Amino acid sequence: MSTKPTTADLEWTELDQRAVDTARVLAADAVQKVGNGHPGTAMSLAPAAYTLFQKVMRHDPADANWVGRDRFVLSAGHSSLTLYTQLYLAGFGLELDDLESFR
Repeated sequence: MSTKPTTADLEWTELDQRAVDTARVLAADAVQKVGNGHPGTAMSLAPAAYTLFQKVMRHDPADANWVGRDRFVLSAGHSSLTLYTQLYLAGFGLELDDLESFR
């Protein structure tokens, strides 16, 4: 996006809900695979993070170093799984194995 999103841009669809549900399941699954951690924050932030990554922020997975890209700053390090899940869903080159081995 190169301009401020409109109300129509932010309209929520069934696909959006499925993507958020997927992000929540990925967060819970990643914590389960490593045997410890707290998926709650990543699960509760999933709708907000998804909306930012898919509908608001300007970024290009093909050019991760694009100078004009928006930055996502997450100050709560214990919720970094939120960021990695969105990077995976947005196509930034993370694999499912990366999330499953996340610690």
